Amino acid sequence: MQLGIFARTFAGRDPATVLAASAAAGYRGIAYNMACSGVEAMPAAISDAEIAAVVAARAATGQVIQSLSGTYNMIHPDRTMRDRGHARLEVLAAAARGVGTDLITLCTGTRDAADQWRHHADNGSVEAWSDLIDSFKVAVQIAERHDVYPGVEPELANVVSGAKAARRLLDEMGSHRIRIVLDPANLFDVSDDPSGVIADAVDLLGPDIAMAHAKDRDRKGGFAAPGKGVVDFGHFVNALQGAGFDGPLVTHGLTAQEAPGVAAYLAGFL
Repeated sequence: MQLGIFARTFAGRDPATVLAASAAAGYRGIAYNMACSGVEAMPAAISDAEIAAVVAARAATGQVIQSLSGTYNMIHPDRTMRDRGHARLEVLAAAARGVGTDLITLCTGTRDAADQWRHHADNGSVEAWSDLIDSFKVAVQIAERHDVYPGVEPELANVVSGAKAARRLLDEMGSHRIRIVLDPANLFDVSDDPSGVIADAVDLLGPDIAMAHAKDRDRKGGFAAPGKGVVDFGHFVNALQGAGFDGPLVTHGLTAQEAPGVAAYLAGFL
C-alpha cells in the first residue's frame, strides 16, 4: 500500500508548497484538491498552466497524485445544483489524467440543501435513490469520455450510508468504472462494533476498493487523527490485504502538525 494524505491538510494555494509539505511529512502521495491550486475545489475551468504547475510539483517532490477531489451533492434537492455539479465534474475529469490520476472521489450526497455531509431523513427515500442512479449515469458517461474512475465513499450521513448501499449501487449500475473509497471511521456509529462493521465492509466491497482512508473516531462519535480513537488500523490493513487491496491508504481529519506522527504510526502497519 502507498501512504497518502489529503492535500488540504497543509496550508498553501499552490501545488509546489502543498506537495513539498506532504513529502516532508513522510507521505508518498496526495489526494489532490484543486483548491490547492488557488481555484475552487470544483472550478468552472482548469487551465493548461494550472495542470502544468501540478506536474512540475510532482516532478520536484516525487509525490504521486492519488486522486482528485470531485465532491458535490449528487442528490441535492435542487436539480439545477446537481446539474452544476455534473458540469464541474466534466471539467475535473478532462484534467485528471493531465494532473496525474484517473480516480475522482465523489460525495453521494444528502437531501440536506445546505450541507452535503449532513444526514437528512429523506436520504432513504425511493426518490433520493432514483436521483442518485440518475446522477451516476451522468458520472459514468463523463468517466467513459475521459477514461477516469469515479470513487464512491460510503458515509453514514449520505444516501450511500454503508457497505450494503454501496454494493447495491455497484450492482444496479453494472459499470466497471465505479470504484469504492473505504473510510472505516465513516462506517459505524458509537453503538456498533467497529471491527465487525469494517470486516463486513471489506468482505462485501473488497474487489472494488480503489482507495482506503485512514481517519479515526473517538468514543463520543467525533472524528480524530489515526491512533487517537477506536479504529483498529492493524485489523483494517490486514482485512484490506486479505482482500487483495494494494492501493493508496490516505489519511485525513488531522492537522499539519500531526501529519508526520500519523505517517509514522500508519507506516507501522504497512
